[in-house]
Amino acid sequence: MRLLFEMDKRDYDNCTHGFVRNSARSIIIRGKKIAMIHSLKYDYYKFPGGGMEGEESPVRAMIRETREEAGLVVRPDTIKEYGYVHRIQKSDKDATECFVQDNYYYLCDAENETVAQCLDNYEAMESFTLEFVEPHIAIQKNRNVWNSPHNSMMFEREARVIELLIEEGLL
Repeated sequence: MRLLFEMDKRDYDNCTHGFVRNSARSIIIRGKKIAMIHSLKYDYYKFPGGGMEGEESPVRAMIRETREEAGLVVRPDTIKEYGYVHRIQKSDKDATECFVQDNYYYLCDAENETVAQCLDNYEAMESFTLEFVEPHIAIQKNRNVWNSPHNSMMFEREARVIELLIEEGLL
């Protein structure tokens, strides 16, 4: 899979150990809108998807997480690799820990009918809602998030992936 870009803060010189948490995300486009999870509490957008569990493959994680977060049932025959983003920085929680994450993105389609979401506690508290949104709206919102407890690199990562999709004529 191709590397889309790296996000490296180079702030981890004093780290003594690392923590790896890879994720997989779906890119579902309908018309000129993209399926995104909207956090109503903090007003940001993210691609449906999340962390890989155990030995789970990125594709399996993307299918599972897209169904849980968005209620979208991915059609396996439509899945195509898009690329990944490599992120590395000092942990927000432990100054001696280096956080490393590869975020795998897959172009795919989903069934028209949605199923019930199955949200984690924090996802429910943030009121995760599926929206098919115009790309520029998601980019603008993500570059103006001020009150979220999440690391701002997540918002920028998603905005930059959307910009790549636009540049490559997919949106």
